[in-house]
Amino acid sequence: MTLRSTFALLLALSLFTATPAHHARAQLGSMDGPAKTRALVLYAAEPQDVPAGKRAIIEVRFQVVAGFHVNSHTPNSQLLVPTTLTLQPSAGVHLGALAYPPGSLYSFSFDPGDKVSVYAGSFTVKLPVVATAGDHLLDGTLKYQACDNASCYPPTTVPVKVVFTAK
Repeated sequence: MTLRSTFALLLALSLFTATPAHHARAQLGSMDGPAKTRALVLYAAEPQDVPAGKRAIIEVRFQVVAGFHVNSHTPNSQLLVPTTLTLQPSAGVHLGALAYPPGSLYSFSFDPGDKVSVYAGSFTVKLPVVATAGDHLLDGTLKYQACDNASCYPPTTVPVKVVFTAK
């Protein structure tokens, strides 16, 4: 074997063994951390102003990614996970009962007679509050189960921060 053919063989072997591992890492990402799922409901804190010491309504807006829908707060089946917003108590803020919007009735092609209540596009949850004067931050989570026209995905929870000022 010549020096040139030996070099070519070594180069080919190094490419053969290195390339698949590199591609596998690029496709799989790091196996050290938890699996990351793409959020199918988007939320961005929108600062709002409310009158201090008086009952007010804060609107918490969500956007479902196009091509998907999520079960409403009352999905019409005990087998489906309802969309729920949970907020932590905060000093100076009294929270009232959340008001969820009504869902739209949706049926799947494989069972057109069975209708479930869903949110698609944007939806707004209304939050009654009475707050002392000042800036406030409510931490919380939105739990939902997203579906497309073919299947439903495991329930997901996304963080929510409600920011408002009572004046």
